[in-house]
Amino acid sequence: MALTRDYKETVLARIKSDPEFARALYAEALDAILEGETAEGLSMLRDLVHAEITFKELARQTGFDEKSLHRILSRRGNPTARTLAKIVVAIREDMGVVPRVSVATA
Repeated sequence: MALTRDYKETVLARIKSDPEFARALYAEALDAILEGETAEGLSMLRDLVHAEITFKELARQTGFDEKSLHRILSRRGNPTARTLAKIVVAIREDMGVVPRVSVATA
């Protein structure tokens, strides 16, 4: 299902205005990637970049060019672990997020 422009604009506006929502979206993006839902996770990271950091700034921080970053964070993106790590760290630092890891027992 295609997302409407209004939906995307609403999500971006919410990210900009609600830091708690942005942090929750960041955590959800990482969870999705770790669970194998790569397209969804990359889409959420892309929304965070659009709203928080910009692709130009992300390119400066990671050393990748903007066009490559757009491709990497597309729904069909297939980033290497090293590339994804650089992107995730740059977004995290820009947002001021301090990661906390917990392990659930089965």
